[in-house]
Amino acid sequence: MAEITTPEEKSLNFIEEIIEEDLRSGKYKSIVTRFPPEPNGYLHIGHASSICLNFGLTQKYPGYTNLRFDDTNPVTEDTEYVESIKDDIRWLGFKWKNELYASDYFDKMYEFAVTLIKKGLAYVDDSTSEQIAAMKGTPTEPGKDSPFRTRSVEENLDLFARMKNGEFPDGSRTLRAKIDMTHANMLMRDPVLYRIKHAHHHRTGDKWCIYPMYDMAHGQSDSIENVTHSICTLEFVPHRELYDWLIEKLEIYPSHQYEFARRNMNYTVTSKRKLLQLVNDKFVSGWDDPRMPTISGLRRAGYTPESIREFCDRIGIAKRENMIDVSLLEFCVREHLNKIALRRMVVFDPVKVVLTNYPADGSFEIVKSEDNPEDPNTSHREIPFGREIYIEREDFMENPPKKFFRLAPGQMVRLKSAYIIRCDEVVKDSNGKITELHCTYLPESKSGADTSGIHVKGTLHWVSVAQAINVEVRLYDRLFRVEDPTSEEGDFKDYINPNSLQVISSAYAEPSLKNIRFSDRCQFLRKGYFCLDKDTSEEKMVFNRTVTLKDTWAKEQKKA
Repeated sequence: MAEITTPEEKSLNFIEEIIEEDLRSGKYKSIVTRFPPEPNGYLHIGHASSICLNFGLTQKYPGYTNLRFDDTNPVTEDTEYVESIKDDIRWLGFKWKNELYASDYFDKMYEFAVTLIKKGLAYVDDSTSEQIAAMKGTPTEPGKDSPFRTRSVEENLDLFARMKNGEFPDGSRTLRAKIDMTHANMLMRDPVLYRIKHAHHHRTGDKWCIYPMYDMAHGQSDSIENVTHSICTLEFVPHRELYDWLIEKLEIYPSHQYEFARRNMNYTVTSKRKLLQLVNDKFVSGWDDPRMPTISGLRRAGYTPESIREFCDRIGIAKRENMIDVSLLEFCVREHLNKIALRRMVVFDPVKVVLTNYPADGSFEIVKSEDNPEDPNTSHREIPFGREIYIEREDFMENPPKKFFRLAPGQMVRLKSAYIIRCDEVVKDSNGKITELHCTYLPESKSGADTSGIHVKGTLHWVSVAQAINVEVRLYDRLFRVEDPTSEEGDFKDYINPNSLQVISSAYAEPSLKNIRFSDRCQFLRKGYFCLDKDTSEEKMVFNRTVTLKDTWAKEQKKA
């Protein structure tokens, strides 16, 4: 993957400082990081930041990154999610050294649990989850010992083996660490390590009916893989003490956990539970709906991996949580698309223009237009031009205000890469709706060979009527109309933006758009950046708007 360069040398983030000191001191010769997603949903923009961090560190420093699926909860996991996660990481431009699963280590974790029991550091508890919660205490009050805490090692080994053999129903017993029910860190008050769950696992089938909890699986998986720098988000700070306790008591490789701040983004939600609600309740068309903050949704919307990596690089890594403005993400994609997007002309709301002095025999000519003016080596495409063309209805006003430089009666404009035209007559139907504009074109004003000496201030995009192709255009906008939908009163879904999707089922495009591929990005002149959607068929091409040409959202919000 090509490195993203920035104009000035960036200072190291706090994790890079730790790694550089570890390498300098000889603590490690190389580093191992891991990206450990739970396969219970699709990855979102928050995960992209973690991916770029973990994989980016081992691109910068000697070492490698593992992809390890945290698949310890069979009820919520699915191979569909596993495959989507792998696709997203590859698409972002990263490669993992080993593809691993917490379930690879279930036998080893069981052995670890037996070791803890033999050391008198774990016991089988018959209390219900409600009873365990009640005995936990509060941050200001100590917890109470479980009545089952004093069971003998032999009894605990016997019960734990029977739990594994499927003798007991779900929820009837757990395995808990024996630490300290008065501990200041409530997670250290005899945390549950194993629970009974008679559920089919997507990889181990029905072999197991007991499954390790996150804390029992995470540090031990890191240790088995010799992970040097286990990077989590801030909500796992309280877990670090238990992470270290288990590694110490089991006397295994001392992986170490480091935490960085989660980045929240306005006008969206990134909770997997809430995203699943949006999918299940049909507020969106699926996990890859272009309004979703999922990586697959951003990909379908037309975002590029480069723009997402640049965004993650710009927001950086910090120790304090903060809200990131989604307009920064939009800025990053605009900046990249401006450099790479093919320019094309598409008319969304057409009004016909008849050039009365152009031959009426059906003949047409070819004009040439650059594919990307930002590229000094740009190619040019051929566009047919004839007597009848479409322009945008909003580009004409019968009674224009001052400084309206588009088309109006008696006023002249340039047609992009073609000619200057002047409006002579407005044709309306019986309801007073404009149906046609009769105009004159200036033959001597052709772009690239203009000898007319006339200068006009407005340039319009257009499409030749005879050769126009019909396309569907989907105008996507932010999914929520408030900055932080989860902090508002009531249900977060009450704040969905009713205008987050507008469909133009019949827009008119220049014929060269027929040759666009799924990998291409387009700028529809004066309209925004677009890409081909997967719903495209032989009958109709469908385009998604990635982002507008300018950030119009802030302006619209002020108006509202």
